[in-house]
Amino acid sequence: MKPDNRTIPITMDLLTNDNEEIISHQEMILILRDRIENILKNYRPVMNGEIYLSGEDVCKLLHISKRTLQQYRDDNILPYIQIGGKIIYKETDLMTILEQNYINHKTNSD
Repeated sequence: MKPDNRTIPITMDLLTNDNEEIISHQEMILILRDRIENILKNYRPVMNGEIYLSGEDVCKLLHISKRTLQQYRDDNILPYIQIGGKIIYKETDLMTILEQNYINHKTNSD
C-alpha cells in the first residue's frame, strides 16, 4: 500500500484575553474557584457517619465565645472528645443537647 500524502489544512486563530471565548472561560474558572473555596471552607470530615466539629465551629454555630464554650465543658453541659491537646465535638451530641434544652413558649388563646 502506498502512504497517504494528503495534507490536512489547519487553521490557527490567535486567541487573546479580549476574545469572547477566552473571557467566558476565565469567568467560568473564577466561578468554579469560588465554589471550590466555599466547599473547602465549610467542609467537615465524616468518620463512621459522624461529623466532628472544632471548638471554633461550635462557637460560630452557637454564637458563643471560647470562654463560654470552656465553661460549658467545665459544667458538663457539652460532651466532647479530647485527643492530646485537641478538643472536638460530635455534631449529633450538639443537636441532642439543643433539642433537650428547647423551650417552647406557646400561648393559648382559649
